[in-house]
Amino acid sequence: MAASMGLFLCRGVGPRKSFCFRSVCVASLGWRGGSVRSSSSEAVYDVVVSGGGMVGSAMAAALGNDAHLHDKKILLLEAGPKKATNQLPKSYSNRVSAITPGSATLLNSFGAWDHICSMRIKPFRRMQVWDACSEAMIIFDKDNLEDMGYIVENDVIMSALTKQLDAMSDRVEVFYRSRALGYTWPLPYQTCDASPWVEIDLADGRRLQTKLLIGADGQNSVVRKAAGIQNIQYQYDQSAVVATLHLSEATDNNVAWQRFLPSGPIALLPLSDTVSSLVWSTSHEHASQLQNMDEESFVDCINSAFWSNANHSDFIDTAGSMFRSALSLLMPSGSAARQLPPSVAKVDPKSRAVFPLGLGHATEYVQHRVALIGDAAHRVHPLAGQGVNMGFGDIACLTHHLSAAAFNGKDLGSLNHLLQYEQEQQRHNLSMMAAVDLLKRLYSTTAAPFVLLRTWGLQATNVATSVKEQIMAFASK
Repeated sequence: MAASMGLFLCRGVGPRKSFCFRSVCVASLGWRGGSVRSSSSEAVYDVVVSGGGMVGSAMAAALGNDAHLHDKKILLLEAGPKKATNQLPKSYSNRVSAITPGSATLLNSFGAWDHICSMRIKPFRRMQVWDACSEAMIIFDKDNLEDMGYIVENDVIMSALTKQLDAMSDRVEVFYRSRALGYTWPLPYQTCDASPWVEIDLADGRRLQTKLLIGADGQNSVVRKAAGIQNIQYQYDQSAVVATLHLSEATDNNVAWQRFLPSGPIALLPLSDTVSSLVWSTSHEHASQLQNMDEESFVDCINSAFWSNANHSDFIDTAGSMFRSALSLLMPSGSAARQLPPSVAKVDPKSRAVFPLGLGHATEYVQHRVALIGDAAHRVHPLAGQGVNMGFGDIACLTHHLSAAAFNGKDLGSLNHLLQYEQEQQRHNLSMMAAVDLLKRLYSTTAAPFVLLRTWGLQATNVATSVKEQIMAFASK
């Protein structure tokens, strides 16, 4: 536990101390006006976004859509090829995201949400979470049966973002198959022969310049490493098994299910009335076994994980029952009734995949003319489905501050507003990461005192409507 607490270190809110530019450590200075000296072959951009995944593409689209940034030159760099947008595969992808209402609002603000809704999307209106070691559970829903969130394939999100970037090609340039080989950082003082901007050398020999470089290039961010920003990380002793599952019978399938097993949480996320997506966090050894076993055994393991009471004990069940009865006397209004999870019939061939899990956090989100977003700045356990939503939250916050800076005629690469973005997002992201890490650790033990503690805590929270509403509001941002 002590090892992981260091992950939640962040820059203090006091004055900035020092940064490294061109390998020389100097005090940070603000932007100074003056002419830009660059060769005619070096294009100068106001913003370059490095990394064209979901978060990077959404960042470029959000900037291109902002009214105060319409006169700015914006470029998205993507090392891979352009994603096909004209045809959606019949089979579902095994990589999905649980999109919160806040993220849906962001995607809708620049037109990508309409593209998603025209392809494949499955809203869920209820979330049921329960413990494999007791009868404790918590149910999240809304009285008016509004959508709590949306399960969307990552490929669908990427296709929608690519379509939207095509539609705003007059405001956002996109270079596909363009890999950055290196970055040259500006000196903190003006000289006659040095550029005041970040210089980017591409693999094809081109050199670009930008007033602001946004690193959206994932957990192994080259931008972060090149800027010398420390990334504190911790590898969980777990892997996630993902797969596309077919249910035994058609249902409304509008519930997101999650059960905390001693080896890790297992989640079943709806994709259609008959298809769901599996995300099962477990030990590396067990994950390997699940990936390699035959289909029938794999399906049996999934159903057993959701239905079996093998980890229950009479003592915990009795204590939990007594506490639940006491709560029903104190709060007779009670809570929503428990639903039974659907039964799985089969798994899509070749849909099983495994990837390791970890936690990571950049000690700084910004430097002079550099900002990090998404997995380049933070990495979290998937049990709360917050990974990409945290990245979309970064986009909303950074776009807001860059828009205000442009409106006021400020330099987009100045630390003044970049630090405001960092402080706001670190405060939110670190709180989310700490909560997720605590849940992961609390539910990884079968020790009776901890099982009893979390049983009572879950039961109490389930009947405390105002507390559940606050949890939903925080997670939906």
